[in-house]
Amino acid sequence: MKTTENWLRQRIEVEVGAVAHGGHCVARHEGRVLFVRHALPGERVVALVTEDKGGSFCRADAVEILEPSPDRVEPPCPFSGPGKCGGCDWQHASWESQRALKAQVVQEQLLRLAKLDWTVTVEELPGGPLGWRTRVRMAVDREGRPGFRPHRSHRVLPVDECLIAAPGLVDAVLAEKWTPDAELAITRDSEGSVHVSELLIDRRTRRPRRGRRVGSGRAVEFGANRKWRVSADGFWQVHPAAAETFAQVVGSWAAAQPGERAWDLYGGAGLFAWVLAKQVGETGQVLVVESSADAVHDGQIAMARTTQVGWMVGKVENLVAGELPVEDPDVVVLDPPRKGAGQSVVAEVARRAPSRVVYVACDPAALARDVAEFGRQGYRLADLRAFDAFPMTHHVECVALLLPETD
Repeated sequence: MKTTENWLRQRIEVEVGAVAHGGHCVARHEGRVLFVRHALPGERVVALVTEDKGGSFCRADAVEILEPSPDRVEPPCPFSGPGKCGGCDWQHASWESQRALKAQVVQEQLLRLAKLDWTVTVEELPGGPLGWRTRVRMAVDREGRPGFRPHRSHRVLPVDECLIAAPGLVDAVLAEKWTPDAELAITRDSEGSVHVSELLIDRRTRRPRRGRRVGSGRAVEFGANRKWRVSADGFWQVHPAAAETFAQVVGSWAAAQPGERAWDLYGGAGLFAWVLAKQVGETGQVLVVESSADAVHDGQIAMARTTQVGWMVGKVENLVAGELPVEDPDVVVLDPPRKGAGQSVVAEVARRAPSRVVYVACDPAALARDVAEFGRQGYRLADLRAFDAFPMTHHVECVALLLPETD
């Protein structure tokens, strides 16, 4: 649908409908959809249109709450709200209702994309909704001050605190000036050490190179009942309880037997591979496929004596074309990036006919698309658990178990 009237900066009174994927709710006005942030289902609000490219929808912020939801609370962070920091989506909702909203999103995506009517409960992780985030990426403004960007904006909002960040994390960079327009990758590891990497972004290629560093750059993390030494600015779960929790669920559902073969696709430094290696034992085999050479290096050092684990460096979607081992796996674990595994990867996994597939997903839409593709390839969703590994944000982590239809 095209409209001749542009609503940008208009204030429109609307009744807010259901939650949608992405940290907003759906409202309707004069035949168009408004994706409204800072609102809750059932509220009546004044929405300020922040983006209108024509067509059937536009984006807006709830700037005045006329009839509030009983789930609405006062945001604890002074930098949360319309036009402010875009990192948190649900500070205006109670923690319990945040989990309910995320459950509705996962359910809706599974129903819409995979045609599965599945009841979802989002489980909380220990520690509460604040002070949990151990890895943060900050932007630096033109005056050298660290801050965060508003939603869908390149502007930098300088801050003096972040309530969801682990204690001492953001404080480590606030007292200094940094290179203008740089980004800061900040990590507080499991031993309380803080590491900072200043990333200088090439304006032409948008590729980063390292500038100043604080700390050793080697983070000590905990997961699967052991310590790991990994790159401080590489990938690791940002919630301190997430790695251990997910490793337990993956291990329980993978249930690899001694002597079996297992694949750990998008395996990072080998958190799940370590779990699988203990299950298959010295007579079994575990293959880790990971695109980051640094993560593979970390994993190889961590499991130097675990000879049943082998490693391949490369993108999974490229390697499935023919470079993966001839031997079929008994168990496959996938932990793809936010875009999901995709049709070619799912088809290859299914073609190898593993008896169990465990899929770890950080995006409900990608999960639902891949579950649907597994369904077309002869696998059914047998179980699913969802975790609030990112309180105050719209993000939710899911772990799914897929079994052959014949089981």
